[in-house]
Amino acid sequence: MTKINGNIQGIKQTLLERMESMYDMHSAAYEFISAELIASLSEFTGILSREISVFISRDGRVVDVSVGDAGKVSLPGMRLVRNIDRLCGVRCIHTHPNGDGRLSGVDLGTLRSMRLDSMAALGVKDGTPTSMYAAYVGELSDTERGVLVYGPMRPLKLPHKQLIDEIYAADERLKSTTSDVYEAHPERAILVGIENTESYDTMDELAELAKTAGAEVVGRSLQRRRQIDNASYIGSGKLDELSLMGCELEADLFIFDDELSAIQLKNIEDAVGVSVIDRTTLILDIFASRAQSREGKLQVELAQLKYRLPRLLGQGAALTRQGGGIGTRGPGEKKLEIDRRRIRRRIYELEQELSDIEKQRELRRTRREKNPIPLIALVGYTNAGKSTLLNALSGADVLAEDKLFATLDPVVRQVELEGGREILFSDTVGFINKLPHDIVNAFHSTLEEVSNADIILHVVDASSPYYETQMRVVADVLCSLGAGDTPRINVYNKLDKADASSPRMKDNDVSISALNGTGLDSLKNSIIAVLDKSTVTFELMIPYSSYDAINAVREQGTIIEERHEQDGTFVKASFSQDAVWRVKKQIDSYKI
Repeated sequence: MTKINGNIQGIKQTLLERMESMYDMHSAAYEFISAELIASLSEFTGILSREISVFISRDGRVVDVSVGDAGKVSLPGMRLVRNIDRLCGVRCIHTHPNGDGRLSGVDLGTLRSMRLDSMAALGVKDGTPTSMYAAYVGELSDTERGVLVYGPMRPLKLPHKQLIDEIYAADERLKSTTSDVYEAHPERAILVGIENTESYDTMDELAELAKTAGAEVVGRSLQRRRQIDNASYIGSGKLDELSLMGCELEADLFIFDDELSAIQLKNIEDAVGVSVIDRTTLILDIFASRAQSREGKLQVELAQLKYRLPRLLGQGAALTRQGGGIGTRGPGEKKLEIDRRRIRRRIYELEQELSDIEKQRELRRTRREKNPIPLIALVGYTNAGKSTLLNALSGADVLAEDKLFATLDPVVRQVELEGGREILFSDTVGFINKLPHDIVNAFHSTLEEVSNADIILHVVDASSPYYETQMRVVADVLCSLGAGDTPRINVYNKLDKADASSPRMKDNDVSISALNGTGLDSLKNSIIAVLDKSTVTFELMIPYSSYDAINAVREQGTIIEERHEQDGTFVKASFSQDAVWRVKKQIDSYKI
């Protein structure tokens, strides 16, 4: 192949034909780069005032010639297959038109990520070579790969044998360490977003999501734009910067803070050369890794397929990656490689299975309503401390981690408050800013527990500087679930943290630390107070001759106290307002 690649716009055809002659300039086995090739690189760099790169194989052949611009070099090496435990067998020598041969961060990042034999820079001033630097893959320190740099060197007096020998030494360094640590190495992610006018920093939250998914955040890019670019989200100029940033930081993954369309995914992946996912895909991936129950796994798979179906066009890099990775895990992973017709069929099957499970859930809910123990739903922003609170109230052993979406499958625990009153507490999946619609729809039957609750405990992370914004997000989701009018207690949690705020509290609101138990008694009192407002308490003396009346009380209400006396059974019970008339009708002959 003798084609000149890269940015050749504006270059005359006659000059391109002259440049193609560099493909015929072989370097000898002992030469790092031939003097003839150095002279040609310098000449053409002086004429164009652009960076030019050549890729040389170990047998001395020039396998690629590319043109960049005055500030950066095109890196066709990104098309090379990445090796895990050996160098790729090709070295890159490129020019710097400003005469400075020092290597940039992009140069060194590309060397490591592409496993190049060597990355060298040739300083050129007015068509004359001035200096050269050459870098090699170095030793591994912890999880970071070092770089060994030679230079400055005189371009026409290079230590060829030493430079060639260092290629094989670098190969040995790589083989001796890579296999032991590669599997444990997390994906290196760069976060990309657009500045918003809100006070809430969604990029910090995106970083926490990436950490939860197992990625290592190595960089961030935040752009000021009035509107999102339909083709590339951030615009072509910024996309070029991202490509170089990815090379410098050896990124395996770009994570965007908003949903991307199919065409945006494709264009971005083509530009950066590695996998690209958006915030929604990241959340779905976390859900896939957290789902434990059969219902949870079905819900996640349904949400994944519904979201990915219209975006198959943009999944090129993700589908070709070996071994999966963030954004490709979960029950729906293998389904992405089948055609749309089969995906739609699978979506239909999932919806049918979830419909059957929903019927079973409805039967359990109906049975529970016949024995009306109050149901209290714990809702809140993800990682607000809902599971920790449930454990503190019930003594349960629900998984509670300092991670986003630690709880995915719903958990119900029965708790006995003072006076013998029994209450059911239901822990639910946490909400988050920009919560994917497909998640809400897929988890609709599970989230119905919230709309059927007698009281909602809105657990708030008072230590978050954005807790007010997080509360608004939760309130919006509750309204979408039809639970906006359900009695609610705001529970300001994590007061044990030094940076916890002093929130403006309303009636029944409480401040607690679920971790150390502070304020739990006040919370229980608030729950009882709210329940008492929506219930009526009766004291009945039921003669032994009409003992069946007690069954009516048990069916419609909650027994608070029961004792047998000489004239009959004394019963103290509470009833919801809508059950009062039914109770009166069944035991109308007794004084209430």
